[in-house]
Amino acid sequence: MQQYRWFIAAAIGGTLLDQLSKWLIISTMSLYQSIELLADFAHITYVRNPGAAFGILADNSLRLPFFILVSVVALFGILWYLKREQGGTLRLQAALGLIFSGAMGNLIDRIRFGEVIDFLDVHWYQYHWPAFNIADSAICVGVGLLLVDSWLEEKRKAIPDKTEDNP
Repeated sequence: MQQYRWFIAAAIGGTLLDQLSKWLIISTMSLYQSIELLADFAHITYVRNPGAAFGILADNSLRLPFFILVSVVALFGILWYLKREQGGTLRLQAALGLIFSGAMGNLIDRIRFGEVIDFLDVHWYQYHWPAFNIADSAICVGVGLLLVDSWLEEKRKAIPDKTEDNP
C-alpha cells in the first residue's frame, strides 16, 4: 500500500473535494441559479448534465447504463495500469489518482442523480465554455500530468546512461 500512497491520496482527496463541492452547490443554490465571481469571466452556475462532455448523448435512452459501464471500465483500467507499472513515478500515481477521482466523482453523480452536477461557468463576456465541475478538472489535470510523465520518461530513455560506458 505504501508504494501507492500518492495514487490513494489523489483518488480519495479528489473524490471528496468533488463530492463536497457538489453537495454545497445542491444544498445552497437553486437549479440554474448563478453567482458572479469575476465579471464577464467566471460564475458559479448550478446546472445538471445528463450527457457526456458538452452534453453529448444527453437525449439517448441508453446513455445512463452506457456512461456507468464506461466509468466502471475506466476505473478498473486505471487500477490495472497502476498495478502493471508497480506504482510508477509519483507523478504517474498523482495523474492516475486524479483521473480516477474524476471518473469516480461523475460516476457517483450518475448513480445518485442520473446526471452530473456541473457548476463552474467560465466565459468571455457572452461566449461560454460548457459548465464543468471538480471531477472534470481533475481528469484534465490528471491527463496533463500523464502526458508530462510520458514525455519525461521517453526523454529519460533517450539519454544514454554514461555509467554503462565507464565500468
